[in-house]
Amino acid sequence: MLKKITVTVNETPHHLEVEPRLLLVHMIRELLNLTGTHIGCDTTSCGACTILLNGKSVKSCTILAVQANGKSITTIEGLAPEGGPLTPLQEGFKENHGLHCGFCTPGMILRATELLARNNNPTEEEIRWGISGNLCRCTGYNNIVKAILYASAKMRGEALPSTEPEFV
Repeated sequence: MLKKITVTVNETPHHLEVEPRLLLVHMIRELLNLTGTHIGCDTTSCGACTILLNGKSVKSCTILAVQANGKSITTIEGLAPEGGPLTPLQEGFKENHGLHCGFCTPGMILRATELLARNNNPTEEEIRWGISGNLCRCTGYNNIVKAILYASAKMRGEALPSTEPEFV
């Protein structure tokens, strides 16, 4: 039996009928065609499916779509308008070589978005702890941390740190 839900995704309301067992990640990807939210592990281990649910970063592979009823969802597609300027985090990832294959990037950026909303001046240690639930095979995390530090400085209007890549 289908359940009726209403969710606001990237500031657009959607009225949907979903199976009660449908995972939120599948609703986002298959019903709304927002494929920036990736499916990696389906066990909350990797963080590729991270979204913002009422402003809090969550792994959408273990939340049912019906649990999001009445809530606001932000995906990577909702952070900056298509063709518009990048957010400081997106710019930070671009300028600091914070992505390689890009698979983890949407989840990592959304996790960092929540982190910077809670703490606009995090230390490197706080950033590493804050993104610890999101895995990246390619970068070794150093440039991801630099990207978040860059975004943090830009959001505070401070001088931007070096964007030279760090190779380990």
